[in-house]
Amino acid sequence: MAYDKIIPIKGRLDHCVNYVLNSEKTDLGQVLEYMSNSDKTVTPDGRAVLETAINCQLQTAYQEMQATKRRWHKKGGVLGYHLIHSYAPGEVTPEQAHTFGVEFARQLLGDRYEVVISTHLDHDHLHNHILFNSVSCIDGKKYRDNFKAYFGDIRGASNEVSRRHGLSLIEPEGKGKSYVEWDANQKGKATIRDLIRQDIDALIDQSFTYATFLAALRKNGYEIKSGSNVKHTAVKAPGGSRFIRLNSLGENYTEEAIKRRLSEVRSAPAPVQEPTIPIPRRKYYSHRGQVYKWKRKPRGFRALYVYYLYSLGFRKPGMKKKNIPIAVRKEVTRLHRYQAQYRLMQEYRIDTDDQLSMLSVAFQSDIDALTERRKCLYKEQRKGGEVSEQIDSINTELRQLRRNLKTCTQIQQDIPIIREQVQTIQQQEKKEQEQDKAKQRKNERRFDPWM
Repeated sequence: MAYDKIIPIKGRLDHCVNYVLNSEKTDLGQVLEYMSNSDKTVTPDGRAVLETAINCQLQTAYQEMQATKRRWHKKGGVLGYHLIHSYAPGEVTPEQAHTFGVEFARQLLGDRYEVVISTHLDHDHLHNHILFNSVSCIDGKKYRDNFKAYFGDIRGASNEVSRRHGLSLIEPEGKGKSYVEWDANQKGKATIRDLIRQDIDALIDQSFTYATFLAALRKNGYEIKSGSNVKHTAVKAPGGSRFIRLNSLGENYTEEAIKRRLSEVRSAPAPVQEPTIPIPRRKYYSHRGQVYKWKRKPRGFRALYVYYLYSLGFRKPGMKKKNIPIAVRKEVTRLHRYQAQYRLMQEYRIDTDDQLSMLSVAFQSDIDALTERRKCLYKEQRKGGEVSEQIDSINTELRQLRRNLKTCTQIQQDIPIIREQVQTIQQQEKKEQEQDKAKQRKNERRFDPWM
C-alpha cells in the first residue's frame, strides 16, 4: 500500500534539491539537499545508493531545472513539487521501494518534467522523496496541483503501480462526493443537490403516486428526463445548468426508493387536515460550489441612485473608476446623504414618484397618530401616572419617522439634480468612447498602408 503526500515548493530551488537528494519542507533547494543524505539512501549492506534522476542528471538537477524556467520565462510562483511516496512497514525491500517509486514517477510525469527520486530507509515505513520541476521541459506548461490532479493522476498512478506488483491499495469507502459538494458542506453552505433533495422530500409528502410526484416537480419549475427510453431519471432545477440523476442524490432518492416512500405515505394513517403552505417556486444558480438566489435588478429611482453612487466613488471592489466631470465631483461631499436616501428606497422598494408620495403620506400619518397618543400620555403623567417609559418609546419612534420623512423630502428635491448629473456623466462617457474610437482608427490607418 502506497500513501502519497505532495508539498508545493516556493522557496529556493537549490536548497530544495539538496533536501530531497534536513531543513524546511517548503524550500526547493533544501529538499534536494535532504534527499542526497547518504545516511538515509544507502542500503544496509552498502551495495546501492537509492537515487535516480529522470530527464536530468543528479549532479546538475538544480541547474537544469533553473535553465528550464529561464527558457520558458517562468521563474516565479511555485518552483517545484515535493512528493512523498510511502509504503507500509515490511511490505517492500529497499530496492523494490526505489524501483516502484521510479516507475510511479515515470508513469505520473512521463518525459515532461525533470525529476529526482531518492528512497529513504531511516524509518520502518520505506518512502520515496520525489522532487520535480513545476515547469515542463517539453512545452513550458506548469504542473497544476489541485483536487483532480491528486485524486485522479497521483492516486490513480499510485494504485496502478501497486496493483501491478501485488501491493495493497487505498480504496475509498462508499461513493465519494464531488469537490464542489464537499467544499460547500465543509463551509456549511447549501448546494443545488441539497435544494433538490429538500424539494423532493416536501413533494413526496404531498404526492400520491410516482406520476403525480413527477407532475409536482414540473409544476415547481423542474425539467425531467424519464420514460421507457431513459435509463436513469434525471431532473434539472429551475435556473440550473444541467440535469442531475436521481440515483446520484443518495440511496433515498433513487426511483425505487421514492416509489417505496410514496407507498409508505399512502399506507400511513391520514393526518389531521391542516392548511398546507405551497412550496415557493425557487429560482437559483450555482457558481464555484455556492448557491445564489436570482435577485431582481433595481429599477426606477433605485437604479438611478446605484449608477450615480458608483460614479461618485461608492463602487464594488474591482470596478474601474470613472472619469467624471468637475461639476459632478462636487457632489461627492453629499455622498453620505445620497447613501441614506438609497437605503430608505431599498428598504421600502421605492422606484417611482407615486410610491415616494405614498410613503411620505404614510410617515406623516404615523407621526400624527403618535403625537396625539403622546398628548394623552402627557395628561396622564400630569395626574401622577407612571408613563415615562411609554413616552420615551414614542419619542424614539417619532425621531426615526421624522428622519425618514425628511429623507423623503430630500429625495423629491434631489432626484431632478441627480438626473441632470447622470446625463452629464453619460455625455462625458459617450465623448470618451468617440475619442477612443477615433484614436483607434488613426492607429489602424498608421499601420495599414491600404487604408
